Amino acid sequence: MRMYDIIRHKRDGLALSDEEIAFFVQGFTDGSIPDYQASALLMAIFLQGMNPRETATLTDCMAKSGDRVDLSSIPGIKVDKHSTGGVGDKTSLIIGPIVAACGVPVAKMSGRGLGHTGGTVDKLESIPGLRTAVNQEEFFRMVREAGIAIIGQSGNIAPADKKIYALRDVTGTVEHLSLIASSIMSKKLAAGSDAILLDVKTGSGAFMKTLEDSIALAKAMVDIGTRNGKKTMALITDMDTPLGYAIGNSLEVIEAVETLQGKGPGDLTTLCLELAAHMLLLAEKGTLEECRQMARKAVDSGEAFCRLVKMVHAQGGDPAVLEDTGRFPKAPVIAEWKAPRSGYLRHIRTETCGIASVVLGAGRSRKEDSIDHRAGILLRKKPGDLVQEGETLAELHTAREEQLPEAMQLLEQAMEIGTTPPAPVPMVYARVTADGVEML
Repeated sequence: MRMYDIIRHKRDGLALSDEEIAFFVQGFTDGSIPDYQASALLMAIFLQGMNPRETATLTDCMAKSGDRVDLSSIPGIKVDKHSTGGVGDKTSLIIGPIVAACGVPVAKMSGRGLGHTGGTVDKLESIPGLRTAVNQEEFFRMVREAGIAIIGQSGNIAPADKKIYALRDVTGTVEHLSLIASSIMSKKLAAGSDAILLDVKTGSGAFMKTLEDSIALAKAMVDIGTRNGKKTMALITDMDTPLGYAIGNSLEVIEAVETLQGKGPGDLTTLCLELAAHMLLLAEKGTLEECRQMARKAVDSGEAFCRLVKMVHAQGGDPAVLEDTGRFPKAPVIAEWKAPRSGYLRHIRTETCGIASVVLGAGRSRKEDSIDHRAGILLRKKPGDLVQEGETLAELHTAREEQLPEAMQLLEQAMEIGTTPPAPVPMVYARVTADGVEML
């Protein structure tokens, strides 16, 4: 088999065989296929597309290119959850403890933030002492001890995906549905869970800006999971407005704690309970309505918050900052951005808010950048709220005082104030399963 022939086949619009895809993934991973040939194939895929069978095979080959986690020693149905990313998205810190409190073990590997989207690992590492880099034996021990552990991804999980993504990033081949879906799902398959819930964001702060594109991505990922023997479901959720009020690592952990204590923002609470209920449904804990009641009870009883405390303790973190969130280190500079005029807050450009938080030090523009866990933005209003001229719309937390003018300029661009309130927007638009799409 020759890479030259594989490139020509895809260039001419032919479907690649499973053997051709496996040859490419293995050869590019071990270095026997050079970058220039891999680049040519990726561009051919970008232009000619892949059918569902090709996409599922590519995903499976990338998942098998490195370590695969075996969770069989942990009793029960293990359900993984993945979000396609957004601003203020601290849902894993909330739904993981809820699900664990309902008797479903959560063994989750998460990533770091890049660009305007935050990462669960960065948020967790704002808790003093907490470790996210652990070996598999420790990981399993933590799950058995607390019912839940959230750690960073191993260096050898789906190495083919890492190499292919790095090449896509510099060859203009990132924005292709099959390549996006296979990249995400290869890591989920390698993580070893029995079932997968996908939180596919849509809107101004999401990777997919339109509902149509978000549903297409969800369908592709659900199909991949199903073809690879995993019960997979997706919810299409709103990311046209930052989730909750907090943007930034320790600020988001504090908001997650408040939500688990029953004091969180309405939008965040609603979404987390719905995501948790669907994870419980995948774990076969009951009907969807029964799972919703279980999730609500876990929060109301305090058991979900206790699970977060147990997880933090098991991972070496200081639970005292959860019991008293005032113990979290504070940014040295806290500035207010005020409404330039009165009216209704009609829209918040979510991606612009995320970029402003990066400017303040809460995120990374490049993978090697360091972050300030104290930095970020606390919004004071949501779309639909009536605001008065001079009223505080956001607090900016930073150690980079010289960056405040740029961040404030970005917030001014992000906030749209008008004379009439906006139409209400649902938190969950649709559910996607192997059986099809159900609009909600």
